[in-house]
Amino acid sequence: MPGYMLLLYAPEVEATQQAERDAEMPLWNEVTQSLRDAGLLVSVGRLHPVARATTVRVRDGEADLTDGPFAVTKEVLGGYYLLDCADLDEALEHAARLPLSRYGSVEVRPMMDVDSVTTP
Repeated sequence: MPGYMLLLYAPEVEATQQAERDAEMPLWNEVTQSLRDAGLLVSVGRLHPVARATTVRVRDGEADLTDGPFAVTKEVLGGYYLLDCADLDEALEHAARLPLSRYGSVEVRPMMDVDSVTTP
């Protein structure tokens, strides 16, 4: 069954607004449990705020570390779901069920089978 990564993006919020988001946890738990019960959930994770991110770039053999995310945007990557769905339509259906889809965005991207990649 193909794998699909659902990348969860939303604007970062202040502590008072975070309480509103935390109040959605029963909705998140409901969707997550339904995906688990259906045998679709491979993995799920929540990320720390971007202030804890470090970006690594290696140029000319030297590692350059930068505090923060790679790109500066209003919406930041906050977590992910990795699902085994029959096809993209099923993955999109589940992405639309996530509470964050109402105020942020959910990027759905098919996983590549690394074993199928051939080297020249």
